[in-house]
Amino acid sequence: MSNPVYLALDVPTLDPAKVLLEKVKAHIGGVKLGLEFFCAHGAHGVHEIAHMGLPIFLDLKLHDIPNTVAGAMQAIHVLEPKIVTIHASGGRAMMEDAKAAAADGCKVVAVTMLTSMDESDMTATGIGGSAEDQVMRLAELAESAGLDGIVCSGQEVGKVHKQWKNGFFVVPGLRPAGSVIGDQKRVVTPRKARDDGASVLVIGRPISKAPDPAAAARAIEATL
Repeated sequence: MSNPVYLALDVPTLDPAKVLLEKVKAHIGGVKLGLEFFCAHGAHGVHEIAHMGLPIFLDLKLHDIPNTVAGAMQAIHVLEPKIVTIHASGGRAMMEDAKAAAADGCKVVAVTMLTSMDESDMTATGIGGSAEDQVMRLAELAESAGLDGIVCSGQEVGKVHKQWKNGFFVVPGLRPAGSVIGDQKRVVTPRKARDDGASVLVIGRPISKAPDPAAAARAIEATL
Protein backbone atom coordinates (compact mmCIF):
# COMPACT_ATOMS: atom_id res chain seq x y z
CA MET A 1 0.00 0.00 0.00
CA SER A 2 1.67 3.19 -1.20
CA ASN A 3 -0.23 5.51 1.15
CA PRO A 4 -1.59 3.87 4.32
CA VAL A 5 -3.67 6.87 5.43
CA TYR A 6 -7.43 6.34 5.36
CA LEU A 7 -9.53 9.43 6.03
CA ALA A 8 -12.29 8.85 8.58
CA LEU A 9 -15.14 10.51 6.69
CA ASP A 10 -17.67 10.33 9.49
CA VAL A 11 -19.82 13.33 8.65
CA PRO A 12 -23.63 13.59 8.72
CA THR A 13 -24.16 15.17 5.30
CA LEU A 14 -23.07 13.80 1.94
CA ASP A 15 -22.22 16.87 -0.12
CA PRO A 16 -19.72 18.33 2.38
CA ALA A 17 -18.17 14.88 2.67
CA LYS A 18 -17.59 14.80 -1.08
CA VAL A 19 -16.17 18.32 -1.05
CA LEU A 20 -13.74 17.40 1.73
CA LEU A 21 -12.68 14.21 -0.04
CA GLU A 22 -12.08 16.06 -3.29
CA LYS A 23 -9.70 18.40 -1.44
CA VAL A 24 -7.59 15.67 0.18
CA LYS A 25 -7.85 12.60 -2.07
CA ALA A 26 -4.43 13.16 -3.63
CA HIS A 27 -2.83 12.78 -0.18
CA ILE A 28 -4.66 9.75 1.24
CA GLY A 29 -4.87 6.06 0.34
CA GLY A 30 -8.53 5.35 1.10
CA VAL A 31 -11.70 6.35 2.91
CA LYS A 32 -13.14 4.98 6.15
CA LEU A 33 -16.91 5.18 6.37
CA GLY A 34 -18.27 4.49 9.84
CA LEU A 35 -21.63 4.10 11.52
CA GLU A 36 -22.59 7.76 11.42
CA PHE A 37 -22.06 7.97 7.68
CA PHE A 38 -23.63 4.58 6.93
CA CYS A 39 -26.72 5.21 9.04
CA ALA A 40 -27.21 8.63 7.43
CA HIS A 41 -26.58 7.68 3.80
CA GLY A 42 -26.70 3.89 3.45
CA ALA A 43 -25.64 2.10 0.30
CA HIS A 44 -26.29 5.18 -1.84
CA GLY A 45 -23.77 7.20 0.13
CA VAL A 46 -21.15 4.47 -0.08
CA HIS A 47 -21.57 4.31 -3.86
CA GLU A 48 -21.29 8.09 -4.12
CA ILE A 49 -17.98 8.06 -2.24
CA ALA A 50 -16.70 5.02 -4.14
CA HIS A 51 -17.24 6.89 -7.42
CA MET A 52 -14.48 9.26 -6.32
CA GLY A 53 -11.95 6.52 -6.95
CA LEU A 54 -10.52 5.54 -3.57
CA PRO A 55 -10.74 2.19 -1.71
CA ILE A 56 -13.58 1.97 0.81
CA PHE A 57 -13.19 0.77 4.39
CA LEU A 58 -16.59 0.06 5.96
CA ASP A 59 -16.11 0.44 9.70
CA LEU A 60 -19.41 -1.13 10.77
CA LYS A 61 -18.08 -3.06 13.79
CA LEU A 62 -20.56 -5.89 13.25
CA HIS A 63 -21.37 -7.75 16.47
CA ASP A 64 -24.25 -10.22 16.67
CA ILE A 65 -24.91 -13.93 16.50
CA PRO A 66 -22.84 -15.69 13.79
CA ASN A 67 -25.72 -16.17 11.34
CA THR A 68 -26.75 -12.52 11.52
CA VAL A 69 -23.22 -11.23 11.02
CA ALA A 70 -22.69 -13.58 8.07
CA GLY A 71 -25.89 -12.31 6.50
CA ALA A 72 -24.79 -8.72 6.97
CA MET A 73 -21.43 -9.48 5.35
CA GLN A 74 -23.20 -11.00 2.35
CA ALA A 75 -25.52 -7.99 2.11
CA ILE A 76 -22.62 -5.57 1.67
CA HIS A 77 -20.93 -7.48 -1.16
CA VAL A 78 -22.56 -5.06 -3.61
CA LEU A 79 -20.71 -2.16 -1.95
CA GLU A 80 -17.32 -3.77 -2.73
CA PRO A 81 -15.50 -2.66 0.43
CA LYS A 82 -11.80 -3.42 0.71
CA ILE A 83 -11.94 -3.64 4.52
CA VAL A 84 -14.80 -4.40 6.94
CA THR A 85 -14.70 -4.44 10.74
CA ILE A 86 -16.36 -6.83 13.16
CA HIS A 87 -15.98 -7.07 16.96
CA ALA A 88 -13.54 -9.68 18.21
CA SER A 89 -15.60 -9.94 21.40
CA GLY A 90 -18.32 -11.60 19.32
CA GLY A 91 -16.32 -14.80 19.61
CA ARG A 92 -14.58 -17.28 17.36
CA ALA A 93 -17.69 -18.71 15.67
CA MET A 94 -18.91 -15.24 14.72
CA MET A 95 -15.52 -14.28 13.31
CA GLU A 96 -15.22 -17.51 11.33
CA ASP A 97 -18.66 -17.03 9.78
CA ALA A 98 -17.97 -13.39 8.99
CA LYS A 99 -14.78 -14.25 7.14
CA ALA A 100 -16.46 -17.11 5.26
CA ALA A 101 -19.25 -14.77 4.14
CA ALA A 102 -17.00 -11.90 3.04
CA ALA A 103 -16.46 -11.17 -0.63
CA ASP A 104 -13.21 -12.15 -2.31
CA GLY A 105 -10.62 -9.44 -1.83
CA CYS A 106 -12.31 -7.96 1.24
CA LYS A 107 -10.20 -7.95 4.38
CA VAL A 108 -12.12 -8.72 7.57
CA VAL A 109 -10.51 -7.22 10.67
CA ALA A 110 -11.60 -7.52 14.28
CA VAL A 111 -11.91 -4.59 16.65
CA THR A 112 -10.11 -5.52 19.87
CA MET A 113 -10.53 -2.54 22.20
CA LEU A 114 -11.84 0.89 21.29
CA THR A 115 -9.21 3.62 21.43
CA SER A 116 -11.64 5.75 23.47
CA MET A 117 -11.35 3.21 26.31
CA ASP A 118 -8.66 2.78 28.94
CA GLU A 119 -8.17 0.32 31.80
CA SER A 120 -10.66 2.05 34.08
CA ASP A 121 -13.29 1.55 31.40
CA MET A 122 -12.28 -2.12 31.13
CA THR A 123 -12.73 -2.58 34.88
CA ALA A 124 -16.16 -0.93 34.76
CA THR A 125 -17.27 -3.42 32.10
CA GLY A 126 -15.93 -6.44 33.98
CA ILE A 127 -12.73 -7.04 32.00
CA GLY A 128 -9.60 -7.71 34.02
CA GLY A 129 -5.96 -7.13 33.16
CA SER A 130 -4.36 -4.41 31.11
CA ALA A 131 -5.44 -2.99 27.76
CA GLU A 132 -2.45 -4.70 26.18
CA ASP A 133 -3.45 -8.04 27.69
CA GLN A 134 -6.96 -7.73 26.27
CA VAL A 135 -5.72 -6.76 22.81
CA MET A 136 -3.27 -9.66 22.72
CA ARG A 137 -5.95 -12.15 23.80
CA LEU A 138 -8.36 -11.01 21.13
CA ALA A 139 -5.65 -10.80 18.46
CA GLU A 140 -4.77 -14.44 19.10
CA LEU A 141 -8.45 -15.38 18.86
CA ALA A 142 -8.90 -13.42 15.61
CA GLU A 143 -5.86 -15.06 14.06
CA SER A 144 -7.09 -18.52 15.04
CA ALA A 145 -10.49 -17.70 13.50
CA GLY A 146 -8.85 -17.00 10.15
CA LEU A 147 -9.34 -13.25 10.01
CA ASP A 148 -7.01 -10.98 8.07
CA GLY A 149 -6.10 -8.83 11.04
CA ILE A 150 -7.30 -6.61 13.85
CA VAL A 151 -7.98 -3.03 14.84
CA CYS A 152 -5.93 -1.85 17.80
CA SER A 153 -4.33 1.31 19.11
CA GLY A 154 -0.83 2.34 18.19
CA GLN A 155 0.27 1.46 21.71
CA GLU A 156 -0.34 -2.24 21.07
CA VAL A 157 0.36 -2.69 17.36
CA GLY A 158 4.09 -3.28 17.76
CA LYS A 159 3.63 -6.22 20.12
CA VAL A 160 0.79 -7.70 18.06
CA HIS A 161 2.89 -7.42 14.91
CA LYS A 162 5.68 -9.42 16.54
CA GLN A 163 3.19 -12.18 17.37
CA TRP A 164 1.26 -12.12 14.06
CA LYS A 165 3.89 -11.47 11.40
CA ASN A 166 1.59 -11.46 8.36
CA GLY A 167 -1.39 -9.79 10.02
CA PHE A 168 -3.17 -6.74 8.64
CA PHE A 169 -3.32 -4.06 11.32
CA VAL A 170 -5.65 -1.06 11.32
CA VAL A 171 -4.73 1.68 13.79
CA PRO A 172 -7.22 4.47 14.56
CA GLY A 173 -7.04 7.25 17.13
CA LEU A 174 -3.86 8.69 15.68
CA ARG A 175 -2.79 12.24 16.36
CA PRO A 176 0.10 14.12 14.72
CA ALA A 177 2.59 15.59 17.17
CA GLY A 178 1.15 18.64 18.92
CA SER A 179 -2.48 18.07 17.92
CA VAL A 180 -5.52 17.89 20.21
CA ILE A 181 -6.24 14.39 21.55
CA GLY A 182 -10.00 14.92 22.05
CA ASP A 183 -11.93 11.83 23.21
CA GLN A 184 -9.12 9.40 22.41
CA LYS A 185 -7.16 7.90 25.31
CA ARG A 186 -4.52 5.59 23.78
CA VAL A 187 -2.87 7.55 20.99
CA VAL A 188 0.43 7.71 19.10
CA THR A 189 1.62 9.60 16.03
CA PRO A 190 0.99 8.21 12.52
CA ARG A 191 4.73 7.74 11.99
CA LYS A 192 5.13 5.75 15.21
CA ALA A 193 2.20 3.47 14.34
CA ARG A 194 3.56 2.86 10.84
CA ASP A 195 7.03 2.07 12.15
CA ASP A 196 5.54 -0.43 14.60
CA GLY A 197 3.73 -2.37 11.88
CA ALA A 198 0.42 -0.65 11.14
CA SER A 199 -0.99 -1.49 7.71
CA VAL A 200 -3.68 1.22 7.69
CA LEU A 201 -3.62 4.53 9.56
CA VAL A 202 -7.11 5.88 10.23
CA ILE A 203 -7.09 9.66 10.68
CA GLY A 204 -10.16 11.84 11.02
CA ARG A 205 -10.35 15.15 12.84
CA PRO A 206 -6.66 16.15 12.42
CA ILE A 207 -7.49 16.32 8.69
CA SER A 208 -11.23 16.94 8.48
CA LYS A 209 -11.31 19.70 11.12
CA ALA A 210 -8.09 21.41 10.04
CA PRO A 211 -8.31 24.95 8.63
CA ASP A 212 -6.72 23.58 5.46
CA PRO A 213 -7.53 19.85 5.20
CA ALA A 214 -5.36 19.33 2.13
CA ALA A 215 -2.34 20.87 3.83
CA ALA A 216 -2.96 18.78 6.95
CA ALA A 217 -3.22 15.56 4.91
CA ARG A 218 -0.11 16.50 2.93
CA ALA A 219 1.84 17.17 6.14
CA ILE A 220 0.88 13.77 7.58
CA GLU A 221 1.77 12.05 4.31
CA ALA A 222 5.19 13.73 4.40
CA THR A 223 5.99 12.19 7.79
CA LEU A 224 5.51 8.67 6.45
